[in-house]
Amino acid sequence: MWVMMDVKKWALSVLAVLAVVELGCVSANVVSFEVRHKFAGRDRNLSSMMAHDVSRRGRLLSAVDLDMGGNGNPSDAGLYFAKIWLGTPPKDYYVQVDTGSDILWVNSIECDNCPKKSDIGVELTLYDPRSSSTSSYVHCDQDFCTSTYDGLLPGCKPNLQCQYNVAYGDGSSTSGYFVKDTIQFNRVTGNLQATVTSGSVIFGCGTKQSGDLGSSTEAVDGIIGFGESNTSIISQLAAAGKVKRIFAHCLDNINGGGIFTIGEIVSPKVNTTPMVPKQQHYNVVTKKIEVGGDVLDLPTYVFGTGDKKGTIIDSGTTLALIPKVIYDPLMAKILNKGPKLKLQMVEEFSCFQFNGNVDDGFPLVKFYFEGSVSLTVYPHDYLFAIKENMWCFGWVNGGLQSEDSNNIMLLGDMVLSNKLVVYDIENQTIGWTEYNCSSSIKVKDEMSGAVYTVGAHILSSASSLTVGVALTLLSILTAFIAQLYSLN
Repeated sequence: MWVMMDVKKWALSVLAVLAVVELGCVSANVVSFEVRHKFAGRDRNLSSMMAHDVSRRGRLLSAVDLDMGGNGNPSDAGLYFAKIWLGTPPKDYYVQVDTGSDILWVNSIECDNCPKKSDIGVELTLYDPRSSSTSSYVHCDQDFCTSTYDGLLPGCKPNLQCQYNVAYGDGSSTSGYFVKDTIQFNRVTGNLQATVTSGSVIFGCGTKQSGDLGSSTEAVDGIIGFGESNTSIISQLAAAGKVKRIFAHCLDNINGGGIFTIGEIVSPKVNTTPMVPKQQHYNVVTKKIEVGGDVLDLPTYVFGTGDKKGTIIDSGTTLALIPKVIYDPLMAKILNKGPKLKLQMVEEFSCFQFNGNVDDGFPLVKFYFEGSVSLTVYPHDYLFAIKENMWCFGWVNGGLQSEDSNNIMLLGDMVLSNKLVVYDIENQTIGWTEYNCSSSIKVKDEMSGAVYTVGAHILSSASSLTVGVALTLLSILTAFIAQLYSLN
């Protein structure tokens, strides 16, 4: 999910009004999260898939195993949600996970316009700290708040709550205040084994929602921001000495589900490329693009980096957003090397009739990154079937852009499926390798030095969700485009 205004910028721009709010929103190890597909058991089509992308765009003890479900195929919407347990005694909450933002928040019992029911088959729960013996306020003069906002907010007094306000690219927003409470998760203790443990995290108690966040159509209880900011869940667990700031995913769009793990990956090894420093998202440097063995002739400025340029790696986005200056020659080269097609627009996608194996008829696309790292995208990855013999391109035109404009490229599930992708925040690298995501990987227990096997998970719509925080990566396609233009 692309944040148009994060909590820090919000505080500095609107001088966040702090007020006493009556209480009513009312040491971690390896974590195991179970993720469920948002559209499990429901019909899925291009409209629902596009709607997803539009609306959301110390001692280290061990690694975290995240149970996964769902399928990243664009025609299946590519959206996951998960169950987390907060408070004492723990209550369950269903949340979306977003690498484009940096806080966890759940709907508050105080909220008047929060959804009370959901059409996706989950029971919603409003958070009430009065029902948790381990909950506490985060005040504006405490370290979490002052570090988040680079100092005391105007009007801060003792015992005033630290508030938050996040506006997303699709026009929706959430606001409320921060609380601290326990979160339960599963730490890896052996090969394909885990035990329940808990830790304390700070998260937002949402008292007001707007836009789609207040809708019951596809409502969940909140969002987990999984970015690299100090306020994110992985950063908080790392600061508490629970995990390393390293996580990996392997999204299986063949069998469904896959692997999601927090911790050091021992096997398989991946080739890495540096992250662009001081970026809001996981941004890398693209050097060139090759189609069917031919390098695209592109202006030199298109692969520059900065606030308005670069390539974002985000497996939560279903498709791949390509700036127009790259999109046009990319599509022209693919169509030139492939069969003669009669394109037609189907719900904003370029589609065509084709009989046969697309891998035999269309060229490979390869992205090359800094450090001589490449990523191969097969025709069956960038093309998806919406019905028999009807195929659509998953490349999405990012709109008119120029040397002085935004040239951000975003590579999502379509590109990253069936690859193990490792985000090493500590060493500021991202790496990947083609992999069978229905198999297993090896992770290291930092306390004992032991290496354990973490297997893939495939959760059906009938699966009960286990204790834990679900990590899947979401973002928004159209909201991202809106952000691009807002940066002009």
